[in-house]
Amino acid sequence: MSAAPPSPLPLVFDAPATKTPPRHLADLDPADRKAVAQELGLPGFRVDQLARHYFGRLDADVEEMTDLPAAAREQLGTLLPPLVTSVREQVCDDGQTRKTLWKGHDGTLAEMVLMGYPDRATVCISSQAGCGMACPFCATGQGGLDRNLSTAEIVDQVRQAARAARDGALGPDRRLSNIVFMGMGEPLANYKRVVAALRRITEPAPNGFGISARGITVSTVGLVPAIDRLAQEGLPVTLAISLHTPDDELRDTLVPVNNRWKVGEVLDAGRRYAMTTGRRVSIEYALIRDVNDQPWRADLLGKVLRQRIGTKRVHVNLIPLNPTPGSEWDASPKPVEREFVRRVEAAGVSCTVRDTRGQEIDAACGQLAAASREK
Repeated sequence: MSAAPPSPLPLVFDAPATKTPPRHLADLDPADRKAVAQELGLPGFRVDQLARHYFGRLDADVEEMTDLPAAAREQLGTLLPPLVTSVREQVCDDGQTRKTLWKGHDGTLAEMVLMGYPDRATVCISSQAGCGMACPFCATGQGGLDRNLSTAEIVDQVRQAARAARDGALGPDRRLSNIVFMGMGEPLANYKRVVAALRRITEPAPNGFGISARGITVSTVGLVPAIDRLAQEGLPVTLAISLHTPDDELRDTLVPVNNRWKVGEVLDAGRRYAMTTGRRVSIEYALIRDVNDQPWRADLLGKVLRQRIGTKRVHVNLIPLNPTPGSEWDASPKPVEREFVRRVEAAGVSCTVRDTRGQEIDAACGQLAAASREK
């Protein structure tokens, strides 16, 4: 008999009011930088020099930027306030998984995870501190939403991860190549800042890090209007839809935003995104024992994806659930997982199981922040 999911918390789309983070270089587009240079009484090329250090060399300490005059360094230093400060790090998988808990200017806690693979280095970053989507099996959702992260707070996670990879945190000769917006928060509920961050990440120096949009994945529980809006931004990032079940009855509880946009509406938005961008959509599916892992749900998942998106435009990414402490939720047994994969593939839809990382280090998103709050 299927386990009954607990009643979810109310959805929160708007972050609580909070003290605005100090202005940072990564918040500024090129036009903004020119205006700030005038405000500081400096020629525009000085701010561009600062940007080349930050985005090109991954530096954030103006005292190390010796090509800048001392007086200019003092003024320009106001554009690099410390925003993302590491307070705790956990390492596992022979040093190839490094989870960092960081603190914002106001004490807000969020997380990022740097992961090394044979063919790539990936960072999983947060877009909000906490999350208002209230998915009951997610540690972040259980904690609620603290606030949106600023563009610079998002971007600086990438800079710190890129610098760590460059400096040998994952071994020699590593370069950050992939970014997933799958940490704390619902990225499309912080839309403007996330899109601004995507532009900083993908544009070449001095305007950004120059990381390919094709190496970036943005996850969403299914905010349909924002999916359609993202498709028009000219940013060919991969869209990952956290679906977790193909039927509305269960998804209304597992992913409460389904009470606003049903499975069919979300998948139709996914099809529009794939057709507009030319990018295959990823369907994220956390496999939960006796909740959403039944054979008939695998059959239905394959059927609705084939009908709504098309087999060439979609891929299913099964996620073995990483249980949170005290949770009634548990991962599905391996034989059940294998049968689920077989049935989805029988419908003509590609399906793989995500590589599990960090089993021993508060690995589920939100666990490290929650544990730190309890101390």
